[in-house]
Amino acid sequence: MYMNRFLKGILIAAIAVVPAVAGATGQNENVAAVKVAACDRADLPGVNFHDMARDTVRITELLKKGLREDTRTPGQMVALMGREFLGTPYVAHTLEGSTELLRVNLDELDCSTFMETAVALAMTVNERRSSWHDYLRNLERIRYRSGVMDGYASRLHYVADWVSNNVYRGNVLDAALLFPDTDYMVKTIDFMSEHRNLYPALADSATLEAIKHVENGYVNHRFPYIKASRLGRRDVMASFRDGDMVAFMTNMRGLDVSHWGIVVLDSDGVPHVMHASSSGGKVVLTDGSLADFVKRNGYPGVRVLRLR
Repeated sequence: MYMNRFLKGILIAAIAVVPAVAGATGQNENVAAVKVAACDRADLPGVNFHDMARDTVRITELLKKGLREDTRTPGQMVALMGREFLGTPYVAHTLEGSTELLRVNLDELDCSTFMETAVALAMTVNERRSSWHDYLRNLERIRYRSGVMDGYASRLHYVADWVSNNVYRGNVLDAALLFPDTDYMVKTIDFMSEHRNLYPALADSATLEAIKHVENGYVNHRFPYIKASRLGRRDVMASFRDGDMVAFMTNMRGLDVSHWGIVVLDSDGVPHVMHASSSGGKVVLTDGSLADFVKRNGYPGVRVLRLR
């Protein structure tokens, strides 16, 4: 298997704080550049912690808590880690900045960073590891193409790209294929280049071309999903597992998905949604079922991913 260059060898030699860089909001960023022994390059990509001291302590505590829990599946660990962030404020665009960095923010989450945080924590626990360094390795592993941060275009911005890359590398399973009556949708994914003005990084022509190159792989992209009208069926509900990642479909041109969540089953086996809610302003667990949530928000259906 490909070895992630970000923490290859996982032998931490030193942590150096490099000069602050201006972020997208004009605020300074504390950038920790981690140097690792036995690595194929001396200086690794920067890591931006929202609060390094607090974040690293909390990550370690969460990993140790996870290791004490008796969970039967990787997905159950995803759900357990997700619950640790209930009530965390919703804040969008926390991954953006003038330079692409591995950003770690446990205090402010949007739907994507909530999902990635819970999954990276679960992956680390499932490896029986309790170091925040291992968490960083797994966060980079799922957030970036081939698990390596190499500029803005290496980030898996599109859910279609995130799924394809992480399925190919064996991190997740496209679980929609396991459901009864799976449907398929065909869409061309090109929203970013078609709305260049919404993405400050795309003002750079080279970055724009790199994003277009990614999009070229998703022309008439065909993918499995579960129709909204089928989510309330008993056999479909029974196919969900605790900790499944659900990506909510959109009819918007150029996009396949507009929101992420994590499935939590109640005592009757009915799937609910844990997600970072922009309208609620925080991470919440829905009172109603997944089927109700999808219907209420007008989503055409869901993609379903499962941690391997």
